[in-house]
Amino acid sequence: MPRTETTRSASPVSAPIAVTPVAFARAIVTAYKRHGRDPAGALKAAQITPALLKKADGRMTAVQMETLSATAMQELDDESLSWFSRPLPWGSYGMLARASLTAPDLDVALNRWCRHHGLLTGDVTISVSVQDGVATLAIDEHTDLGPMRELCLVYLLRNAHGLASWFIDSRIPLIDAAFPYKPPPHRDVYDVLFGGAPTSFAADRALIRFDALYLREPLRRDEAAMRQMLRRALPIAVMPYRRDRLLVQRVRQILTTRPDQPHTADSLARDLNMSARTLHRQLKEEGASLQQLKDETRLHRAKDLLLRSGKPVKQVAAATGFRNEKSFVRAFKGWMGVGPGEFRGATSQHALPHVSD
Repeated sequence: MPRTETTRSASPVSAPIAVTPVAFARAIVTAYKRHGRDPAGALKAAQITPALLKKADGRMTAVQMETLSATAMQELDDESLSWFSRPLPWGSYGMLARASLTAPDLDVALNRWCRHHGLLTGDVTISVSVQDGVATLAIDEHTDLGPMRELCLVYLLRNAHGLASWFIDSRIPLIDAAFPYKPPPHRDVYDVLFGGAPTSFAADRALIRFDALYLREPLRRDEAAMRQMLRRALPIAVMPYRRDRLLVQRVRQILTTRPDQPHTADSLARDLNMSARTLHRQLKEEGASLQQLKDETRLHRAKDLLLRSGKPVKQVAAATGFRNEKSFVRAFKGWMGVGPGEFRGATSQHALPHVSD
């Protein structure tokens, strides 16, 4: 079930801050009513009082939400909490996760998960697509989800995103998220639910987007890890993951595909939905630095232009981001031990055919 990250105070005794909207709890109460059951026991277990439940702008902690949703799913034997035209028995989403465990990479795993989800219900279709290096996981609705719509769409996207991160044991930062309804009164919680990624509303359909490079990652879990994970009631949405394994690769891709931009730490951090300080720290943890990656990218482009084009050295210098030819020659000698002209001459007999500018 969707769980927010808890914000903790600076006092010696940390206490979770209530940021999850009580509107989600009211949706679960609606599920009980649809099943003809009394939600009182579940509300008591989650310590949600009648007064809090009625409060329009009420908030609860992540633990309260997790307790309520887990209790409801088991008592109603419906992991979909009445979103769909037929219930999904307890264990359905665990079955979907297990069915994808043998996939060779995340691309196959997510597509398999989406396909198998369609066997459980035809009320929604979940799909994965890739365009221009960006992966989109989207939900198409085929029936009116009514008052359960928000909770359903948020849960499904959080569940799929959490499972994908668990499969590869790496946080997958989102580029953005979108939902096909007006901004709710608790719009601010979406920043927490989706890791600070920009969220838009009144979209054509619900979706999340992330760098398609993650789809190439192999799955890093086995059956033993799956059994341990499924012992918890709602592990997929709340599991802590290791830092982004692909940050170096993602930075390198941005530098390569946008060679004409200056690429400061601040601009790259904005593209990656993080702070410049976090960018530097995580690159250091991966044994790299921004300057090192920029130098590698410029060298690769310079060598390619020298070997594959007839551009004068001055133009190659400009194309690789140097202010003048002199600074480019000095840097190139530092990288290769010879100047660009000497490098081109020494390799001319093996040069590949010229490419157009």
